[in-house]
Amino acid sequence: MQKIKSLMTRQGLRSPQESVHDLSPIESFRIPSKEELRELREEPTDPQAQQEIINSIEEVYFSNDSFDIVKYELERLPPVLSLQELEEYRDKLKQQQAAVSKKVADLILEKQPAYVQELERVTSLQTGLQLAAVICTNGRRHLNIAKEGFTQTSLGLLANQRKRQLLIGLLKSLRTIKTLQRTDVRLSEMLEEEDYPGAIQLCLECQKAASTFKHYSCISELNSKLQDTLEQIEEQLDVALSKICKNFDISHYTKVQQAYRLLGKTQTAMDQLHMHFTQAIHNTVFQVVLGYVELCAGNTDTKFQKLQYKDLCTHITSDSYIPCLADLCKALWEVMLSYYRTMQWHENHDQDEAVAVSSDGSNVIGTEENSFDRSYVKKKLEHGLSRIWQDVQLKVKTYLLGTDLSNFKYDDFIFVLDVTSRLMQVGEEFCGSKSEVLQESIRKQSVNYFKTYHRTRLEELRMFLENETWELCPVKSSFSILQLHEFKFMEQSRSPSVSPSKQPASAISTTVTLFEQYCNGGNPFEIQADSKDDETEDVLASNGYESDEQEKSAYQEYDSDSDVPEELKRDYVDEQTGDVPVKSVSRETLRSRKRSDYNLNKVNAPILTNTTLNVIRLVGKYMQMMNILKPIAFDVIHFMSQLFDYYLYAVYTFFGRNDTFESTGLGLSSSRLRTTLNRIQESLIDLEVSADPTGTLTAAEERKEKVPSPHLSHLVVLTSGNSLYGLAERVVATESLVFLAEQFEFLQPHLDAVMPAAKKPFLQQFYSQTVSTASELRKPVYWIVAAKAIDYEQMLLLMANVKWDVKEIMSQHNIYVDALLKEFEEFNRRLNEVSKRVRIPLPVSNILWEHCIRLANRTLVEGYANVKKCSNEGRALMQLDFQQFLMKLEKLTDIRPIPDKEFVETYIKAYYLTENDMERWIKEHREYSTKQLTNLVNVCLGSHINKKARQKLLAAIDDIDRPKR
Repeated sequence: MQKIKSLMTRQGLRSPQESVHDLSPIESFRIPSKEELRELREEPTDPQAQQEIINSIEEVYFSNDSFDIVKYELERLPPVLSLQELEEYRDKLKQQQAAVSKKVADLILEKQPAYVQELERVTSLQTGLQLAAVICTNGRRHLNIAKEGFTQTSLGLLANQRKRQLLIGLLKSLRTIKTLQRTDVRLSEMLEEEDYPGAIQLCLECQKAASTFKHYSCISELNSKLQDTLEQIEEQLDVALSKICKNFDISHYTKVQQAYRLLGKTQTAMDQLHMHFTQAIHNTVFQVVLGYVELCAGNTDTKFQKLQYKDLCTHITSDSYIPCLADLCKALWEVMLSYYRTMQWHENHDQDEAVAVSSDGSNVIGTEENSFDRSYVKKKLEHGLSRIWQDVQLKVKTYLLGTDLSNFKYDDFIFVLDVTSRLMQVGEEFCGSKSEVLQESIRKQSVNYFKTYHRTRLEELRMFLENETWELCPVKSSFSILQLHEFKFMEQSRSPSVSPSKQPASAISTTVTLFEQYCNGGNPFEIQADSKDDETEDVLASNGYESDEQEKSAYQEYDSDSDVPEELKRDYVDEQTGDVPVKSVSRETLRSRKRSDYNLNKVNAPILTNTTLNVIRLVGKYMQMMNILKPIAFDVIHFMSQLFDYYLYAVYTFFGRNDTFESTGLGLSSSRLRTTLNRIQESLIDLEVSADPTGTLTAAEERKEKVPSPHLSHLVVLTSGNSLYGLAERVVATESLVFLAEQFEFLQPHLDAVMPAAKKPFLQQFYSQTVSTASELRKPVYWIVAAKAIDYEQMLLLMANVKWDVKEIMSQHNIYVDALLKEFEEFNRRLNEVSKRVRIPLPVSNILWEHCIRLANRTLVEGYANVKKCSNEGRALMQLDFQQFLMKLEKLTDIRPIPDKEFVETYIKAYYLTENDMERWIKEHREYSTKQLTNLVNVCLGSHINKKARQKLLAAIDDIDRPKR
């Protein structure tokens, strides 16, 4: 109804045909019949009135079709019904219905022609559709015939062919998949064969193939499996890389590097390699030390495996310390050698690649990447050198400091130093390092050890000196300290004495580094058997003589071999340096020698004692340690100087100290020698009998560094005139000291080379103030012999009995001259007797004769000064006596000029001087004593000097003597 209403409102007064056309099929169902239409047409209509009636219809009637009109109207009924109202309302509704029906009828009539026309079109369309249905049926029938006759067969063939092609492709894919699934077996075989590059290449190819067939569900599993396999290969590759650290193999390492290059992880491989080297160092040293600790413990207790390396090192015993250190260094050498060979491999590989790139520069991008990788690897390896060496140093330092070495035997400690020195040499060749860590650790151990060792050696030296009988230890004339085993290390430095045939080999060996020398095998830390027994030559002379003929013609009662310890014969070794031994001396040559050189038939073999040899050996051992460990060179040289100081002080104390002769004024002990002896006594000699319990700790420490003064053995007799008051022992003592000083002089360049620059003044002072004074000790030592060998007091008594105030010139000398000459002849005879035991060198005999002659001449002056009265003829007699003495004396000795000859002659001639000349003479000649000068003036009184002049001269003498007082 609402649609009809809206339609009527929208169309306005259109024709009934148009209105009918717009109705819906349901609404058209209610079209009025012809009778109704005719009735409606017959009724007079007022369009305006009709429209008003329609407009008066309630809106609810124009609502949707579900509207219930009856219910609506019933609900509108009032509570109280009125028939009239109801009839009126009914009439109203009828009018409204009539108006609506009339309006509908008008609209239908208006649209009827169009309806008829449309109905005709529908009928025509129905006919066309029926015709089309017939055509389609016929077409389908014909198509079915064509399908059965031609298309189905041909297209079936094409479909089968296409299906065949797909199946062939599928078969190929399935075969590839099958091959991929079997790849893991081949990969396992290749890994067992250590063909890492091939395994990775195969795995990468499989991954590439798997990505092609990823649309298959089974391939996803295979792809993950290949990825796991690749990771497994990388793990095995890492294990293979770690094996390089201990045993480098070129082919093995080449495969590993090729494999990492295929993976594109060259830099990662280098990082991993350094980690493996660090781990290898730690594991190696731990396993070596652990093995020795468990071996010494004697059980398999696992508690040691849980210890830290530092704690483990403290469990090493003294017996296993050295072999463990050697094995430790051997193992670390293998690690460093592997690193060195790794660097060599990369250098050679880089050179080969550079040549290949220069010949073919097509792939610029790949070349740049390879160049970057090579640069990274080179820098990493160079940086790793110092890092690896630092790790090695720290591990060895921990081991070295883990044990107290102060109680080790010297040879064992030297071996430790030697191994450490060799390790430091390895470090210098490895990365140019000065090995400060190792040097500091071994310096600590060395200083600690050396203080204990030196203290013990000084005590031993005191014991040797106190038991030394100062007998000659006979050695061959060609003896050199370089023949001693302790100085074997200096063999390389003796280039002038090495034969020319041996020089090239040694020169070549010095230019080859340890890594080049042991690159293909061997180990610089191998403990080599000492072959010195094969090279041993007896350097001891037979009874101190060079030949049997000389031995028979000389002193057969002196059997030197009985006094030579067996160890001396064993320790002497000939280093085979090509030195030509001294030839035997003929009898004619011996006879032609000066008589004052009391060597007789003995050749000029060095004069030394067993103690001297021990000191020399100690010096050699000290130098070994110093040569191996230069940082403690000053400490070692200081201790070496103490050995010499103590020996010098002992010789002086035993044979040279005599306060009676210190006041002679003859300058027997130079100021330098006295200063040296005072310094030694203050710094080295412990003069206190017992320690002061109230003393400070510093004083106790200072006393600990000192040694008690030695005492001469009671077996040495220095009071017998027959032996010239122990002259033989004195000669052996002083000359062994001189020989020791000569050896120190010989070693000075070697000591100077290792001495730190800041400490060189100490070394120079030691040589200039101490070593050079050794020969000066001869004067005070032999002065004691000279003072006792001749009876000077007897000569003074004889001179006192002579009358010097004679009135006539005498032609015969006095008897005291013959007595003095007899004393000298007896001295010469006893000197010859002593020389049968010990060769008396020319400087010694000269000093002895010089001392005796000087004492004799001074005794003559003293005798002349005791004269109360003397005439000119008596003065001439003095000159005659002295000339006779000189003439006979010159036949006994070859010393020229005669010592103090002018001292006597000048004193005798001073008698003839005038007053003025004598005053000047007295002032110029202060070497004479006050007594001698006073006596000279008193004797001259009355002859040519008066009392006034005498007083004047005595006053001058007193003026000279006053400063002395």
